[in-house]
Amino acid sequence: MDILIKAAQLLMSLSILVILHEFGHYLPAKIFKTRVEKFYLFFDPWFSIFKKKIGETEYGIGWLPLGGYVKIAGMIDESMDKEQMAKPPEPWEFRSKPAWQRLIIMVGGVFVNVIVAVVIYACTLSYWGEEYLPNKNVTYGVTCDSLALEMGIKNGDKIVSIDGVQPDNFNRIPIEIILNEPKQITVERNGKKFSIPVTNQHIKHLIKTQSFVTPRLPYWVGDFTDNSKGKEAGLKVGDKVIAFNGKELLFFDQYVDAIPQYANEKITLTVNRNNTVMDVILIVPESGKIGVYPHAVLQDFFEIKTIKYGFFESIPAGAKKSYNVLVDYVKQFGLIFNTETEAYKSVGGFLTIGSMFPSTWDWQFFWNFTAFLSIMLAFLNILPIPALDGGHVMFVLYEIVTGRTAPQKVLEYAQIIGLIIILFLFVVANGNDILKFF
Repeated sequence: MDILIKAAQLLMSLSILVILHEFGHYLPAKIFKTRVEKFYLFFDPWFSIFKKKIGETEYGIGWLPLGGYVKIAGMIDESMDKEQMAKPPEPWEFRSKPAWQRLIIMVGGVFVNVIVAVVIYACTLSYWGEEYLPNKNVTYGVTCDSLALEMGIKNGDKIVSIDGVQPDNFNRIPIEIILNEPKQITVERNGKKFSIPVTNQHIKHLIKTQSFVTPRLPYWVGDFTDNSKGKEAGLKVGDKVIAFNGKELLFFDQYVDAIPQYANEKITLTVNRNNTVMDVILIVPESGKIGVYPHAVLQDFFEIKTIKYGFFESIPAGAKKSYNVLVDYVKQFGLIFNTETEAYKSVGGFLTIGSMFPSTWDWQFFWNFTAFLSIMLAFLNILPIPALDGGHVMFVLYEIVTGRTAPQKVLEYAQIIGLIIILFLFVVANGNDILKFF
């Protein structure tokens, strides 16, 4: 069921974006009286699931959910319709239109993707607002994973700055490290500041694991596993564990380290239950785990910053968020070409994108992630690769600057090369997904 929910969200998100992107080409084409022969959601090699011709345009749904297309008459595109191109140009064909009109038609899809992202972000900010954990409010410091410990950060350290810049949003610290490739992180430990060097190997590890630090939390009992030894011994949800064998320990990570050392031995946990302090005695199983989940609702430990936006405030806020997402994505894309960080190994296809959706339907996440995908599609489509919108734009700009149209054979060969490049990238991205799966 989880897979079906994720797949449904992915399919719905891509369908919305594909239809709107292709409409961005369709609308200016119709305005400039250019014939649109097909408007398809998904590709339709050999057959289509649905099709209906209205006027001069066939509207349909293909069976291959890898995108969509509009087929514009008189244009060398992925259909490679050489027969039509061999005939004399007609006034309603793409190739007969002025260069500036063809440019608008080609950038229309990317333009719509950007507008869609701005609108979605503006709506989500207006409806839900924006919540995040300010770094300064992480009062107990951090709990480190293996990478952070390897770098020299310790549990309880407070992250002060990254290359001299104080982070505002705690949750963005890992992505800031990945995208900006800093040289050092400054932490505060017991009132003193220490500089922690950051290397390409650290960034490589961070890209691969996507795990670094989390807020350090007091040990409050949140829930139990089946056959929990902690529950059998008398622990209850809501207990605040404050000492271990008579020694004060307040944080969950301290118990994660201490308890396994007493496998098959008796331990005493001191808890505060409704302002009453009591001891709970239990024998640690051989696994070293007592079957207790910590309470991990951050709002119960830290002050979360909430920003509310009015309708008119949300519009520039949505535009700003779209810009910031685009900048982050461009930096992320650039990392692919840094062989030292091996970011190219983390490039994913449809399985990676689908796995990012939650296993329960969350409309706030759905719309925010759809806006991100819209920005991603806008950037990728404007790349100057033949067969993408950016490739067509490149040739139109060449014509505008030089006053000469690129020869048809050049356009045809460029289209073939572009399709090969796209196919290669598609195989790499989805091949990485398959390798990760196994």
